[in-house]
Amino acid sequence: MKILAINPGSTSTKIAVYINDRAIFYKNSKHSVEELAKFPTIADQYEYRKDIVYQELVKSDTKLADIEIVIGRGGLLKPIPSGVYEVNEAMKKDLMIGVQGQHASNLGGLIADSIAKSLPNARAYIADPVVVDELDDIARISGHPRFKRISIFHALNQKSIARSYAKTNLKNYEDLNLIIAHLGGGISIGAHHLGKVIDVNQALDGEGPFSPERSGTLPVGELARLCFGKEFSYDEVKEMITGHGGFAAFLNTNDALEVERMIEMGNEYAELIYDAMAYQVAKAIGAMSTVLKGEVDAILITGGLANSKNFVDRITDRIQKIAPIAIYPGEDEMRALVMNALMVANKEIEPRVYV
Repeated sequence: MKILAINPGSTSTKIAVYINDRAIFYKNSKHSVEELAKFPTIADQYEYRKDIVYQELVKSDTKLADIEIVIGRGGLLKPIPSGVYEVNEAMKKDLMIGVQGQHASNLGGLIADSIAKSLPNARAYIADPVVVDELDDIARISGHPRFKRISIFHALNQKSIARSYAKTNLKNYEDLNLIIAHLGGGISIGAHHLGKVIDVNQALDGEGPFSPERSGTLPVGELARLCFGKEFSYDEVKEMITGHGGFAAFLNTNDALEVERMIEMGNEYAELIYDAMAYQVAKAIGAMSTVLKGEVDAILITGGLANSKNFVDRITDRIQKIAPIAIYPGEDEMRALVMNALMVANKEIEPRVYV
């Protein structure tokens, strides 16, 4: 089974070709800010990014006719259950208009569909997009009926890590209670109850712990006063929350390694902020243990920041009595996409229909 995986990010497009679970080609094509600035919207980047994928595949000498599955990273669609979805017209329409917002991942399904249609025996899919919604009804309630908590998080990586942990421990994901912390540029903490994420912070807008570049949950009174003052525009406040919050706001860098270097040089303020982020992550994990009524089989820590033993140790020191802890450094979204494609190919799961 030859599988092509496509993962458009904000400034890059990752492309990989696998034979079953073995990678035979990988390319991370970077896009400059100047190049992307030519396109008014994310949707306008479609042809540009698609052409890059084709060019890289041609240069790789990949025999395209042998590809049977093209799987793209899912974007900001309507809320949907976890699973693999075959790309259809309804999905393409919602990806193009950005039904829940504009994000580069919206292009994944569109490019996958175009390439699959040009091949003799290929089908196009997406898997576990960020809008996977399995929340319990009680988790949707905020403190006011005008506001509803929604599910947008690192679903692809969280679900993939959950299945990896289950397989390693000779168990089924659907039989486990897990808390999974994805620690990257954004941070999401999910309570996985018997195969469903029944509660999770809305990571896209920065709810939950602050991260290297997101502000996390802020004091709402102060935020309201800021928004209705005359000092900042909506776009400036949005950037403050989702692009220039966290480390970027406190320490003028979103690079955790740079923050660690500051600490090594004796910067006590940098250490306070670093420790505060670990503290907030640990507190969120503790909160999710109450969602699972204390019945937690394991806590899994993943994402780029999980590569830092210093940072992880500050978290585990506070949560080690809750449940066993397993660390999965980094994130491998390409492999996660391919593993989902293989489950469809091997008839372990049936692809879902997006409506």
